Amino acid sequence: MRRSAPTVESASRVRTEFAFELPRGYMDDTGTMHRDGAMRLATAKDELIPLQDLRVRENPPYLSVVLLSRVITRLGTLPQVHDGIVEGMFASDLAFLQDFYRQINTEGHTLATVSCPSCAESFEVDLAGSRLGES
Repeated sequence: MRRSAPTVESASRVRTEFAFELPRGYMDDTGTMHRDGAMRLATAKDELIPLQDLRVRENPPYLSVVLLSRVITRLGTLPQVHDGIVEGMFASDLAFLQDFYRQINTEGHTLATVSCPSCAESFEVDLAGSRLGES
């Protein structure tokens, strides 16, 4: 599908925050599971500031934890999302969020082309889970 360049009118309605549903969910200290959240588009500052973090310098894979904690704006009923929250997520949820980040920041949308494992038919799914039953 070919996308045209945004017009002045459509540019003023650029979507900057995207809802998501974690595959497993984050369980807080009280045992409450949090699955629904939102992520905003990253800024250059969001990508540069973590590079100065000592934890990232000592362990480069930690970059994704710091970066995601900056751009996740909401997760369930948690008052805020910080590094410790992202650290405590299941690996499958972290992988989902890394892919979601890439989708909205690199490609500009949350659509992904996938193939059915049974029939190999290709189709698009919305990673944001915008329709009932999708995630």
